[in-house]
Amino acid sequence: MKTPILGQAYVARSVNAAAARMVNLFPEALLEGKEAAFLQRCPGLRLIATAGIGPVRGLWAYGGQIYAVSGGGFYRLSGSSYTPELLGYVGGEGPVSMADNGTQLFIAANGPSYVWNAQTLVFGPITDPDFPGAVTVGFIDGYFVFNEPNSQRLWVTTLYDATTIDPLEFASAEGNPDNIVALIVDHREVWVFGTQTVEVWYDNGATDFPLERIQGAFNEIGLAATYSLAKMDNRLFWLGADARGHGMVYVANGYTGARISTHAVEWQIQEYGNISDAIGYTYQQDGHSFYVITFPSANDGRGATWCYDVATQSWHERASWYNGEYGRHRTNCQQYFSDLVFVGDFRSGKIFAFDMDIHSDDGETQKWLRAWRALGPGQNNLKRSAHHQLQLDCETGVGLDAGSPGFVKLLSTEIFELLLTENLENTLLIDEQPGGITSGEDPQVMLRWSDDGGHTWSNEHWRTMGRIGEHSKRVIWRRLGMTVKLRDRVYEVSGTAPIKIAVMGAELIGSATAA
Repeated sequence: MKTPILGQAYVARSVNAAAARMVNLFPEALLEGKEAAFLQRCPGLRLIATAGIGPVRGLWAYGGQIYAVSGGGFYRLSGSSYTPELLGYVGGEGPVSMADNGTQLFIAANGPSYVWNAQTLVFGPITDPDFPGAVTVGFIDGYFVFNEPNSQRLWVTTLYDATTIDPLEFASAEGNPDNIVALIVDHREVWVFGTQTVEVWYDNGATDFPLERIQGAFNEIGLAATYSLAKMDNRLFWLGADARGHGMVYVANGYTGARISTHAVEWQIQEYGNISDAIGYTYQQDGHSFYVITFPSANDGRGATWCYDVATQSWHERASWYNGEYGRHRTNCQQYFSDLVFVGDFRSGKIFAFDMDIHSDDGETQKWLRAWRALGPGQNNLKRSAHHQLQLDCETGVGLDAGSPGFVKLLSTEIFELLLTENLENTLLIDEQPGGITSGEDPQVMLRWSDDGGHTWSNEHWRTMGRIGEHSKRVIWRRLGMTVKLRDRVYEVSGTAPIKIAVMGAELIGSATAA
C-alpha cells in the first residue's frame, strides 16, 4: 500500500496527533505524472559576492544596479562579476527598509535614514531638521512616505526629493490609538499597519498633504513584527497581531486579512517567545511563489525559518545544518535582479543566488528531511502490524561526477578504508583504473522510525540512492519489525548528499495481526 509521504509540514502540540516534518523539501503538484505531486529539494546558495562583514540588512535594485546594506556599509555591486563598491555608511542595526523614485534611493534604518542619488553619486544622511526619523518607507506618485518611530504619524517628503521635509507634511493614523509599526505601498495605496489594526490611504491630489484614508478600508488585524511585511502575487503577507493575541500569518484579501498559517505552524510560533524580530521576504522560482519568514530569537538563538508556498498552499521548514543541528536559514533578505534571486546572509556579508541546481548552502551541508505517519488518517486500528518492506519511490542515479561540487578524489585505499570507519553518509566506491584509483560518489539516504508516535527513534538505516547513471536503482528497506507500544509508526527519511532529490511516493508492505 502507499504510505502518505507526500504532504506538508504539520507537527501538532501533541506529536501523537501529528508529527509530519518537512525540512528543505517542498511539494510540487503535477497536472500529469506518475503521482499527484512530488517532493523536491529547496534551492541551494550560490555565492555571488561578499560585501563587508555583514550581516546583510537589505538589498535593492533600481537603475540597472543592485545595492546592499551590509553591517554598517552601503555597497553597490558593480559589473558582471558583482564587485562590491563601498559608497558610504549606514547606522543602526537590524533590517533596513528601502524605496526609490528612479533617481534617489531612500534607506530607512529604524530612525536615522540615508539617501543615495544615482545621478549625482552622492550618499549621505537626511539632515533636514524637520526629519523625525523613519522606520519603513515606500514610494507613491512622486512622494516618499514613511512612518515616524514610536508614533501614530506618517509623513511624506517633498515631491521627488527625499532630502527635504516640510514640517506640516504628516498625518496621524487614528482609527485606533495603536502606534504605526510599518507601512507598505501596494497598488498605489499605502497600507499603514499598527500593532492591532490596519488603515489604507490613497493619494487624493491635495497640495497640503496628499494622502487620505479610504473609508471602510480598516482592518482589525495588526502587525506583530515590523519586517515580516512583504508583498507578492498582488497581495500582502504579514505576521499578525490584534487585541486578542498574535502569531497567525495573514495574506491580504481585499482590505481584510485571510489566515494562511495552520494550527501546527501557529503552535510553533507561539513557542518562540519573542516574535517581534521576525523577518519576512518573498520570491518566485519555477512558478512557485514563496513567503519566507524567519524568527531569529527562536530555539535559544538558533532561530527558525518557515516557508509558505502559494502554489500548493502548504508550509515547510527552511533550515541550515550547523554543528549537527538545525537552525534558521541563512538568508536575511531578498531582491530579484538580472534573472537571479539574490539573498543576503545573516551571519556574514555574503550575497547568494538561490539555485535549484546547487544542493548545498555555499558549500555547507544542506540536510533535507521528511517525517510522516506510516498510515494515513483514519487507517490505524491500533492493532500490532509487521512492516516487511518500505520502498522509497525517488529519482536515483544522480550521483555527482568528477566535475561536480562535493566530488572527492581518493589517493589510496587506506584513505578509503579510513573514511568507511568514520561511517560517512556518502560512501565512496573505488575502481581500479590503469591510471590509478578513482572514485564515484554513491549518495546515501537514511531511514529511521518511531513506534511511540514520534517521541523516540530507532537506529539509523542507510541505503544507496545509486551512483551516477544507475537510474534503475531501487531504494528499499526490509525487515522493519513490528509496531509495538502504541501500534503507531512514524517514518523519517533524510540525507545530506549534495544531489537532486525528487520523491514521488513510498510503498509499504506489511501484515496485520489480531492483537
